[in-house]
Amino acid sequence: MAGVPVSSTSAARSDVSSAGANYRGPLITVTLLFFMWGLITCLNDILIPKMKQVFDLQHWQAMLIQTAFFGAYFIVSLIYFILSVTKGDPIMRIGYKNGIILGLLIAAVGCVLFLPAASLESYGFFLLALFVLASGITLLQITANPYVSILGPPESSSSRMNLTQALNALGTTVAPIIGGYLIFAGANASSGADSVRVPYVALAVMLLLIAGIIKISPLPKVGSEGTIVSDAGALKYRHLVLGIVCIFAYVGGEVSIGSSIIGFLELPNIAGYNEAQATYYLSFFWGGAMVGRFFGAVALAQYQSAVTKYGIMAVIGLVAFGLVYTLYDPAIAMIVLGLMAFNIFAFILGASNPSRSLGLFASITVALLAVAIFGQGSVAMWAVISIGLFNSIMFPTIFDLAIKNLGIHTSQGSSLLVMAIVGGAIIPPLQGAFADVTHNLQLSFLLPLICYVYIAFYGFIGYKPSRS
Repeated sequence: MAGVPVSSTSAARSDVSSAGANYRGPLITVTLLFFMWGLITCLNDILIPKMKQVFDLQHWQAMLIQTAFFGAYFIVSLIYFILSVTKGDPIMRIGYKNGIILGLLIAAVGCVLFLPAASLESYGFFLLALFVLASGITLLQITANPYVSILGPPESSSSRMNLTQALNALGTTVAPIIGGYLIFAGANASSGADSVRVPYVALAVMLLLIAGIIKISPLPKVGSEGTIVSDAGALKYRHLVLGIVCIFAYVGGEVSIGSSIIGFLELPNIAGYNEAQATYYLSFFWGGAMVGRFFGAVALAQYQSAVTKYGIMAVIGLVAFGLVYTLYDPAIAMIVLGLMAFNIFAFILGASNPSRSLGLFASITVALLAVAIFGQGSVAMWAVISIGLFNSIMFPTIFDLAIKNLGIHTSQGSSLLVMAIVGGAIIPPLQGAFADVTHNLQLSFLLPLICYVYIAFYGFIGYKPSRS
């Protein structure tokens, strides 16, 4: 069915083109969203050992936290897709700005639900609260990702996506530190479920504050906003369909690894750390994702001089090294410096090509997982931790490649990609079950390894835009 123009698409594109100088303001505003949902998502990795402790859960039961959270991505995105097919694209009706505000409000309600969940000490209620929270974030994902991708020149869209995702990774980096202190070690911490109250009430307040900022911020219309299409046209694009599978594999693989790192580092043949020590190292996993996305924002941008590009990346790396050296441990800082140098070398091999870089980074991650599975000691430990650095560009790059040339079907394609985030609800429990059955958490990393093999395929071959 042909699109019914509610407002002129060409006029909207013209409006954005003329507002090129104003891209920075809207991008900064939307970037707040990426930071917040990174913070919230990574707090799940702290909740898993906490709920396991409070409710005496098995591995697979504790992983239901990720199932509830990422299951919402699938269900809400499926509802969105059905509405877009039968009634027309919802975001095209209400606009990106209202879609963002609605998502923030729903997420805030989910955070508030942690209060009765803690009072009742009900694991099921906690899962319900996480589902509502993730429903709001799902709407933010559907709205904000394509907004960032099309808010500016198409040739630099991967760079913009990586820049905003770098702030998402900043949220995931500070989450283990803040969440670990408040839930496990702070004055608010307790052996029961009450210690989750303060973090999630604070999140609710922050989400409402950001909703207010978005409300008064002038966000320009972009691309096909205002054009309503009632069909399933997005599924006609082969590179989108393969991209949906790729997002499923990526999120499932990353969440499985992030959720298992604490348990992995507790293994006697790896590090033998306790929960507090392992949480400390989890921040390096997510910190690597943040630094890698800053690298990606520069490496995939359009610079006339390669010297300038890699000079900026070197400065970012030196700043990260200085922070780790000052705030943590000089020995760890030297390890981090070596990993960042290898990461920059991989970007050089990728030659600023998003798809080639994606395939290369996925191949490196496969090798690192093999070391984690069959190695031991500090080598295996840092192999897993360094995956965050090479994971860095994957989600924004896959998303950007998958929605290329979708036109009026961009938001519908975005909803399908967000639906695929359900991989984070399916793969972690499977890995947990694998670990329970085999009594070998280390060997269970074979599941995310398979996921990254597919990502390598998509980066080298499957990304090519085509319409059936």
